[in-house]
Amino acid sequence: MREFEILRDEIKQYLSHEQVTEIEKAYLFAKEAHGRQTRYSGEPYITHPVTVAQILAQMRMDPPTILAAILHDVVEDTPVKQSDIVEKFGAEVGDLVDGVTKLTQIHFENYAQAQAENFRKMVMAMASDIRVILVKLSDRLHNMRTLAGLPPEKRRRISLETLEIFAPIANRLGMHTFRVELEDLGFATLYPLRYQILQKAVTKALGNRQEIIEMINNQIKDSLKKGNIPSATLASREKHLYSIYKKMAEKHLSFSEIMDVYGFRIVVDKIDTCYRVLGVLHNLYKPIVQRFKDYIAIPKANGYQSLHTTLFGPYGIPIEVQIRTEEMHKMAENGIAAHWLYKSEKKVFYDAQSRTREWLKNILEMDKSSKNSLEFIENVKIDLFPDEVYVFTPKGQIIELPAGATPVDFAYAIHSDIGNTCVASRLDKRLSPLSTQLVSGQQVEIITAPGARPNSAWLNFVVTGKARSKIKHYLKKQQREESVELGKRLIEKALHAYSLHIEQVPDFVLQTIVNTSRLESVGNLFEEVGIGNRPALLVAKQIAKSLGDATKKEIVDVHAPHPLIIKGTEGLVISFAKCCRPIPGDHIAGLIKIGQGIEVHMIHCPQIEKFHHHSDKYVPLLWEEKIEGDFSVDLKVDLVNRRGSLASLTLAISEAESNIENIRAQESDRHHFHVDITISVRNRSHLARILRKIRKRSDVIRVLRHKPHA
Repeated sequence: MREFEILRDEIKQYLSHEQVTEIEKAYLFAKEAHGRQTRYSGEPYITHPVTVAQILAQMRMDPPTILAAILHDVVEDTPVKQSDIVEKFGAEVGDLVDGVTKLTQIHFENYAQAQAENFRKMVMAMASDIRVILVKLSDRLHNMRTLAGLPPEKRRRISLETLEIFAPIANRLGMHTFRVELEDLGFATLYPLRYQILQKAVTKALGNRQEIIEMINNQIKDSLKKGNIPSATLASREKHLYSIYKKMAEKHLSFSEIMDVYGFRIVVDKIDTCYRVLGVLHNLYKPIVQRFKDYIAIPKANGYQSLHTTLFGPYGIPIEVQIRTEEMHKMAENGIAAHWLYKSEKKVFYDAQSRTREWLKNILEMDKSSKNSLEFIENVKIDLFPDEVYVFTPKGQIIELPAGATPVDFAYAIHSDIGNTCVASRLDKRLSPLSTQLVSGQQVEIITAPGARPNSAWLNFVVTGKARSKIKHYLKKQQREESVELGKRLIEKALHAYSLHIEQVPDFVLQTIVNTSRLESVGNLFEEVGIGNRPALLVAKQIAKSLGDATKKEIVDVHAPHPLIIKGTEGLVISFAKCCRPIPGDHIAGLIKIGQGIEVHMIHCPQIEKFHHHSDKYVPLLWEEKIEGDFSVDLKVDLVNRRGSLASLTLAISEAESNIENIRAQESDRHHFHVDITISVRNRSHLARILRKIRKRSDVIRVLRHKPHA
């Protein structure tokens, strides 16, 4: 009972006698269930859940949360079942315990997959009850405090996971105190030498700074007194070690550059006083204009509110000051947990809860769009960015996005359909590329088009997990539809060898092939053929065999040419080879690539010639007569080396209604230089017109279309 006494003293301060008795009952139940189990340190296992409950009791959490903390490892590590918890302590406690319990009964291929699936389960539970993550964070905090007994590899793995996932979640929930301790403990374990060196350097620097801190303190206090600011609490603010380390690593700053900045915090009675204090400070020291942030008017995504200003202090020393109310300070330190800790009905705590619910709603959307738990956890990691930009919709609504976000991220934040159909954006009423990084204060307008769809190139610049998962989900769905269509066409082509058409094939025949191939559906069969995982000839042969006895069809030459028509609208399942860059008008053939569909080559390209007799990989192709679109072509140009010759070449291409996609020039000798250029053309006729335009230029010695060599 000794380990329970500290917890009892804590909960007696705010819970009733009956509630304390119920918690004691849970303690005795858990103690008996864990029996003689011990931790790596040799301590009885029960000390861990009791300490976790104590951390939560310090946050004044409600009885079900304290009960769940005491019982959180019982189902996972002992013969006790979930139903036993529900029966003894109720469904609410049972659900909380289940949310924190790992999936131990399922076999996973590797540790990463198991962790990702456990994280996914926890997030799903957290979305229905935020207390799940508070129990999990407290559990992780105690585990981090007691890592010493674990093997080195396990210590490193747990610390890395803490820095990558749990500390950012604490930050996202506004739980500053938790985040700081989790980060510093993780840093100390992962990089013990760096931690020790930095710790010594900080201690030494703080000793040297004491005199200056005292002087600034006195000057600010005097100014606040003269400005008649009531009950202001002033304190110097120190950066924690991991924050210093991260700034040094990410911004390539030296230790002295970071420690040169002096931090202070002023806590006052109400919002109006915050702005009055700001005026007093700006009157005392000159402000650095670009370094002022008003997080009171526009709170951070985690509910954090403060005024931030940076000033030129005495001797030109930069001073960072945070100004906030007492309530904002409680929220900044404890975040979502402040709701239980202070039992306040003030708007600031409810705002934090609604923001958290909105974030969790986005997380659930990400889960639906992710193909597996590993992709989901990566999308969540992306979404746990600590810095935000705040931009406005045309109607004046504020949208919070991670630093580095683009108009595409903004579009998906508004609605998935807007993201999927966006084609351009206006930033402060000026047309801007979709890849432009947004800046706080901008007004963003998204231009959509009914037929537009996401572009795979967007994945190179979007930063929000929601945008990334939605784009991937759409492209995957699009690829599936295109693969099904192409697979059907390939099977139709292969059936011509047996004088059959796909429409003549009864459904039961296709279903039989689906069943014997252990596939989900006929669509799945077509998709497998379309992306090159299953030869169309094999499927056609199976169909012909099934129909053979019933129809007695005459089988003709399997290798008889029956080209597949290329429309140019097949999308992701048809790609054009970069080695020969075929364009409409060229004689073409296709190479079936496993998992990718068909790669189109010029018929005499060395990369495809060797597959001519491989009927399972080689596909004769024809262009559709009225094909539209732009196709890339590589040109080799030799120019006279004189001023303006390159400009003359690009002008000729532009006059011929073509775009330059890539250009590389290199000097071959003093009088000549060589240019490799990739341009877009519609067909061979368009290319011929461009070549004529180029050859007319006096600076051009020779121009050729690049052809691949064997």
